[in-house]
Amino acid sequence: MEIAATSTVTLSPPQSRQFSHTFSRSLRSLPSLRFNLSFQSTSLRVSATSSMSAFAAEKLSPETFLDKKESGILHFVKYHGLGNDFILVDNRDSSEPKVTQEQAVKLCDRNFGVGADGVIFAMPGTNGADYTMRIFNSDGSEPEMCGNGVRCFARFIAEIENLQGKHSFTMHTGAGLIVPQIQDDGQVKVDMGEPILRAEDVPTRLVGNRGESVVAAELVVDGVSWIVTCVSMGNPHCITFGTKDGQDLRVDELKLSEIGPKFEHHEMFPARTNTEFVEVLSRSHLKMRVWERGAGATLACGTGACALVVAAVLEGRTDRKCTVDLPGGPLEIEWKEEDNHIYMTGPADLVFYGSALL
Repeated sequence: MEIAATSTVTLSPPQSRQFSHTFSRSLRSLPSLRFNLSFQSTSLRVSATSSMSAFAAEKLSPETFLDKKESGILHFVKYHGLGNDFILVDNRDSSEPKVTQEQAVKLCDRNFGVGADGVIFAMPGTNGADYTMRIFNSDGSEPEMCGNGVRCFARFIAEIENLQGKHSFTMHTGAGLIVPQIQDDGQVKVDMGEPILRAEDVPTRLVGNRGESVVAAELVVDGVSWIVTCVSMGNPHCITFGTKDGQDLRVDELKLSEIGPKFEHHEMFPARTNTEFVEVLSRSHLKMRVWERGAGATLACGTGACALVVAAVLEGRTDRKCTVDLPGGPLEIEWKEEDNHIYMTGPADLVFYGSALL
């Protein structure tokens, strides 16, 4: 049977805000579900209710839910791409985001907010594109773009525009024009454009050692010499397959929370950097963990998966078409020689519809 639930959380001043979300799940043997929970202190009051009669979840859809217009309330839809999760906001009626960067930080908080790696805004198209995508990270910073976010954005647009079957459209991002294509099986294939390899355009202060590119160069991090390749997919990436002593990475053994921030804030990266730690399984199979600039450890990073395939090819480790295993699942990445473009294919899934009192 299908059960729908609602929950409400209220934070008292000085952090006064409220959010609610709806979700549904199939259960075989629960004739009724209803509970009430309350907890109160000087700073926090929490209440929750759940009832089969609260919503007809199967009747909810983004286009009808987001049509609600209530002052001070943000209606959103949450999606994830391999566990890299985002709050999607229908911002097509304005070129200014409906929430501030400070509000985005609160919304992304996994204990006191909705919980997400970032907030994505679907905005009017600019420079001839069909749509514009902007994103605020969970720390309030604004990256140029996000690969997993692009796939979630594409599925979100398909829902609110009621697009059926195979469709493609153009998106303007801080990294340039991106073209996602929704496949018949629901997966999203994205033309991510050409990689940027010129060191000062990545940007990195490391000196180019292959023309103007940084490929398999030495970078000292906290006293350890790592071998890195620097690539931009419109946002900066530092990719490493191991240290100078020749030890290949075993990414599951990596203490990511310790080493990740040291790469991100290294003086060689003036705009900070995303960092991919990569284990080579075969010429067509890679495994990675990522420390994202502004978000920390995440379950997936689409631009990172693209960047590491470029790095692997440049270092002679793999072919141009690879499966990349991320903590949240696999992506298919291809760097085509004929047009120098990188193509990423992977899923994007709806999680729930929600409302937040800003």
